[in-house]
Parts: sequence; C-alpha cells; structure tokens
Amino acid sequence: MAVPTFPTVDQCASIGREKHTVVADLDGTLLRGRSSFPYFALVAFEVGGALRLLLLLLASPLAALLYYFVSESAGIQVLIFAVLAGMRVADVESVARAVLPKFYTSDLHPESWRVFSACGRRCVLTANPRIMVEPFLKDFLGADMVLGTELRTYKGRATGFVSQPGVLVGDKKAAVLRKAFQEDQPEIGLGDRQTDAPFMALCKEGFIVPPKPEVRAVANDKLPKPIIFHDGRLVQKPTPLVALLTILWIPIGFPLACLRIAAGALLPMPLVYYVFWALGVRVTVKGTPPPPAKKSIGQSGVLFICSHRTLLDPIFLSTALGRPIPAVTYSVSRLSEVISPIKTVRLSRDRATDAAMIKKLLEEGDLAICPEGTTCREPFLLRFSALFAELTDQLVPVAMVNRMSMFHGTTARGWKGMDPFYFFMNPSPAYEVTFLNKLPVELTCTAGKTSHEVANYIQRMIAGTLSYECTSFTRKDKYRALAGNDGTVAQKPKLPASKVMGC
Repeated sequence: MAVPTFPTVDQCASIGREKHTVVADLDGTLLRGRSSFPYFALVAFEVGGALRLLLLLLASPLAALLYYFVSESAGIQVLIFAVLAGMRVADVESVARAVLPKFYTSDLHPESWRVFSACGRRCVLTANPRIMVEPFLKDFLGADMVLGTELRTYKGRATGFVSQPGVLVGDKKAAVLRKAFQEDQPEIGLGDRQTDAPFMALCKEGFIVPPKPEVRAVANDKLPKPIIFHDGRLVQKPTPLVALLTILWIPIGFPLACLRIAAGALLPMPLVYYVFWALGVRVTVKGTPPPPAKKSIGQSGVLFICSHRTLLDPIFLSTALGRPIPAVTYSVSRLSEVISPIKTVRLSRDRATDAAMIKKLLEEGDLAICPEGTTCREPFLLRFSALFAELTDQLVPVAMVNRMSMFHGTTARGWKGMDPFYFFMNPSPAYEVTFLNKLPVELTCTAGKTSHEVANYIQRMIAGTLSYECTSFTRKDKYRALAGNDGTVAQKPKLPASKVMGC
C-alpha cells in the first residue's frame, strides 16, 4: 500500500482554527529533536542516579540497532525497560512535573507550535510513556488530551514493560486515535516520519514536519508559559555524548568538590578568594563594598540584602569581602551545617523572635540575609520578605549571579546536603558578586517609608542590575510547583551558631 504524501507544516494555515482539533506527535513534531533519549536520560539520572544513567548508555546501542533495523517499538521498549524498571511511579511523575518541562520548552518547534496553539482542541499522540510527557503537555502547552504508551506497574513501581496495545507506533497510534475520537474526525494531523502516516490519514488534513531545514526553537519570551521554577541536577540536555561525559567526570569532579569545600572551610577567609581561583572557582567582585562596622564606637553593622541563587551565597559574599559575614538562613541539612565556614543562624519563622535575633546580630557586626527565602535559577527575583527593612537603616543590596556548566547546586526535591558538592563538582563554577550603593536613609523606614516599600525598592534595584524580572512568587509557590508541598521545614534542635549553614 502506498504511503500518502503530506504537505509540510509551513503550508498549514493557522488562522480561523479556534474550533478545530489538532493531533500531533511529540518528538520531531512539537519538539525539534527526533530522539527521546535525552528525556529518558534525565529520568534515569534524577531518579536512579549515575548508575541508572550508565545502564541507559550501555543499553542505547541495542536500542538504536532495534529502532533503525527491526522496529521503532522494539527500540523504545529497550529504553523504557533500561530506565524505568523498578522505579517508583511517584518518582517518575515528580521528575516529569519538576524537571522535564524546562528541557522540553527549550526545544519547542516554532512552526508546529504555531499550528498547534491556533487550534481550540489539542491532542498529543506519542510513543513516549504518558506519565513522562503529560505534565508538560497539559500544563505548558495546553493539551486537552495526551495519548501515550502506558506502563505496567506493580505495587506502585514500574515493571519496565508496557500495557496493551504496546508502544504507540505506526498502526497502533491510528488504533488508539480512532478509539479516542470514535466517529469524530480531527481537522489536523501533525507528524514527522513515515510511521506517523496511519494516524495522520485519519485526519481531514495532514502535515509533515521535515527534519531539514533546521529551525530555531521558540524564543523564551514567546513561550506559552514562562519557566520560573524547575528542578533537577543536570544543566545541559543529556545527549548521549553529554551523558557519557557526565559519567566520566563524576569520579573526577567529586574529589575536586571535596577539595574545594575543604579549602573554603579550613583556610582563613582572606585567602579563600585566591585559593578558589587556583582550584578553578571564579569569583568576580563588582562595586564598592562598605568597610567593616566599628564596634569600638558603637557603630551598628551593615545588613547585606542578597539575591538568592544557591545556599553558598553568604560564603561567596564573605569571599568577596575577604572576611566572614554571618548569615541568617531557614532550611538546611546537617551535612551543610558541619562544613559551614561562616557563622549562620536559623530563622524560626516567628516574626518577633527573628526580629530580636537579627537586631542582636547587627549589634555585633555586619550580617547577610536573602529575603527571597529560597533560591530561583531563572532570571527572576521572588518576593522579598519585608522584615529586614524594619530592623535597620544600614542596608546594602548585593546582586548575586552564578554560572554552572554541568550540575545545578540547588534542589527542591532532593537532599540539600549535596547542594554544595554538586555546585563545586562543576569544572569551573563561577560567582559574580555586585555591591550596590548603600540605601539612602531617606529611602528607609527611618524616614517614614513602609517596610514593604523598602523591600520592593531593593528588589527592583537588584533586578535592574541583573536585568531580571521581579515577581510576587514565594517559597511556598516554588515548593508547591516542584515538590508538592509548601516548603515548611520541621523545627530541628539548635546547633551552636558557628556551625549552621543553609538556604
């Protein structure tokens, strides 16, 4: 039987499609990339760690051989088994919600999205496991229906095998589509390969997405929904080469991270800046920091108001100043407490208690605080808590920026104790610390400004310096989006103030 020939997607009109239904494939169609390997690799690393990623790499030659020379479904089944066998379904769903959308949106095909977004009813038909793609497709692309490969499970864990009718490829896609729509016929079908032809033939119009010419992904400012919060440890999309390099680097990177952490924790702070540079950690200082407070004349300390990128912000602030600056923090792991090189004190989240504690610390000298309450990876600033503005008029905003090439040094879902290790495992991590001018007294609460006015003004100052966007999102918003909770941390027994660290 001859395979029907379809026009290319750029010939599809997108005007007047508000009442039409579109059915689209995912890899190579809605996404520019035709391979699902990077997304399986993300799930493998985030849930199963480096060993599961290694298993996927070892299985990928067999998967490619079956995919290209036997059948697409057989190759995909190997990937599914290598990655998902034995994993808790809840863990896979968590990664699908918190990690994958960032990578999917960075690869959105502009022409396919133009047509897909123009239609009033949107359906995605894919060979990928449904639980991996559904959160992204529904929450970010507005899909009304997601038809994907269903996994077999046992007691809440994936077995690595798939339910009937199996991996959705070729005629199986057409059968599932026919069952879902019954007598209705979708107006538009979008695919990218010969095995998509059966389901595209069931639509009134079919359009093919050619692999060439290559197109640029949809720009960030044109995305249907901005990515403000995302989780996961890997910075780059793990193609087979990137995944292999990551596996090979970990045995080198972890000892290097331990050495860097030991240098920061054990050496005098005036030396840390130079030792970090010798160990490949780049620290750039901009602006003019204020001199230390003079306790001999009763001078109150300066409160450094920092944007929050990782739990290491106070350490790099201290590195930039050449002296240890105490910091107030919220949630923290015990491991981070042990390796802390600076004096930090936990917030109790009781307003009166915290205010009294911060005032006492300022009487002793300078202090650092991150009023966002949690970290944000993207170029956005979360809402600043206004408590700090009520306590002193000696306020110095500090804009913090970091750069990582391999691993993220923050997590919402994982164990925070590994955050500094992952940051320092990057080949050459970098921090840029920009000191802004001290806030004039007339712009503080002392001159009659409200604490919220002061906090919002400082947020805008830092955002303007970094070319970031201010938001009203909070710690609770982040943790609800990424971890399914509000980020509340149970009260822990207090440790000596000199050995507390966190973010």
